[in-house]
Amino acid sequence: MTERKRTPWVVGVSGASGTPYAAAVVRGLLAAGEDVDLVVSRASRLTLLDETGIAFRDAHWRDDLAEWLGRGADGKPGTFRVPDLDAVRYWGAGDLAAGPSSGSYPVKGMLVVPASTACVAGVALGLSKDLLQRVASVTLKERRRLVVAVRETPLNGQTLRHLVALDEAGAIVLPASPAFYAGATHIQDLVDFVAGRVLDAAGVPHRLYRRWEGELGAARPSGQSGD
Repeated sequence: MTERKRTPWVVGVSGASGTPYAAAVVRGLLAAGEDVDLVVSRASRLTLLDETGIAFRDAHWRDDLAEWLGRGADGKPGTFRVPDLDAVRYWGAGDLAAGPSSGSYPVKGMLVVPASTACVAGVALGLSKDLLQRVASVTLKERRRLVVAVRETPLNGQTLRHLVALDEAGAIVLPASPAFYAGATHIQDLVDFVAGRVLDAAGVPHRLYRRWEGELGAARPSGQSGD
């Protein structure tokens, strides 16, 4: 029997606050039947530990990822059913010989979520100091889709120039800015809105948030007036 050909999305997780965004994106990709190649930067492990208490380990990445994907945005374990992880391949951040480091490795594109300003700068300048930055640079040179979900505020002029450079290079710059027209009632709703917009930019179908249909007031819970 021949092995099924994989053409994954690479999900790069950098050190910015917002690890629930990454978890929601990975869950959304797997729910849509997509393959995922995961790169977790060294800095993001500190953020993940701080935000969730999970110590992400290379040797135990499957167990740690399962725990991560099962948590809600409020940190509560067991909020989500853990998806089948057979479609996920993990690459260490320091492995510059990893498959996605080469343009000949077939991928659909890359989603960097969340993207720190340091990550944005490294990709914009072509530094390739770790696997995450290297894969992003390869994605740009191969003219594949690169979505950069930057998570920082305020933004200084230098970062703004880096974001413009990424836009001009063909990346989609997507600030992690939740909206409220979808009727958010929980922190998870705000996280899912951003994750859904990332998947929209990638062209991956999902049902993470209620889309705008031109009806004013549809986001208000029933019984609430507009006064």
